[in-house]
Formats: sequence, C-alpha cells, structure tokens
Amino acid sequence: MRFILEIIRIIAIFTILGALFSGILQVIYTNLNVSISNQNGWVIGVSIFLLLFVLYRNKIQFSGWYNGKKMDKLSKKTTRLLVILSCCLLILPFIH
Repeated sequence: MRFILEIIRIIAIFTILGALFSGILQVIYTNLNVSISNQNGWVIGVSIFLLLFVLYRNKIQFSGWYNGKKMDKLSKKTTRLLVILSCCLLILPFIH
C-alpha cells in the first residue's frame, strides 16, 4: 500500500511542480520575446522533467511513505550532468 501511495505522491509532485515551473518559464520566455513552438515546448518539458527528477531523487524521496532498499541520492557527477543538460535545454529556445 505504501508503494501505491508513493506513486500517487510522485505523480502529484511532478504535476504540480511541473505546471508551476512551466508557468514561470512561459512568463520568462514571453517577457524576453522568445516564441515557443512545438519543438521548443517538448524540449522545455524534458528539461523540467530532468530538474524534477534530480530534485526528487536527491531530496523529496526521503520524506515519503516508501522505504525501499535503493533509496540513494544521485551521485554528484550524475546530478551535475543532468542539471547542466537541463540548463542547456532551457537555453535552446533562445538559439532558434
């Protein structure tokens, strides 16, 4: 039962925080006169997902209901790689 509650919690966190980050980025891109096409939209979505994944694996997973064996933080190297990749994806709409 705890596993199901944790899955529901993950979906809720990703939905709420994803919508919040997406709204903030939309305001930023609009203020900077950057048009967001379908290609840029999914790139921004992937970057938000990567940031939320890093946030969940390094912070949020330890405050939930599930206590599994593989509850480790991401390594520093992996965390840096994913954050840098996400930032590059967020800058990509400015280039087009």
